[in-house]
Amino acid sequence: MKSITFDGEKCRACELCVTVCPKKIIAIDKTKMNKKGYHPAGAADIDSCTSCAACAVICPHVVIRVENDK
Repeated sequence: MKSITFDGEKCRACELCVTVCPKKIIAIDKTKMNKKGYHPAGAADIDSCTSCAACAVICPHVVIRVENDK
């Protein structure tokens, strides 16, 4: 089972994860805002995620965690 989680309170909406996702499933969630005033990133379609972890690797604030139990 694959999972991708975002720590929305740490996210600073830099959008680096959005730019590197090969499936283009990560987006900034304009409906949410964290305590620091940023709209956090999130995965729009988890079923399309390939668990490549490019988003987690590029995230400068260590907000994203990708797990893939095979």
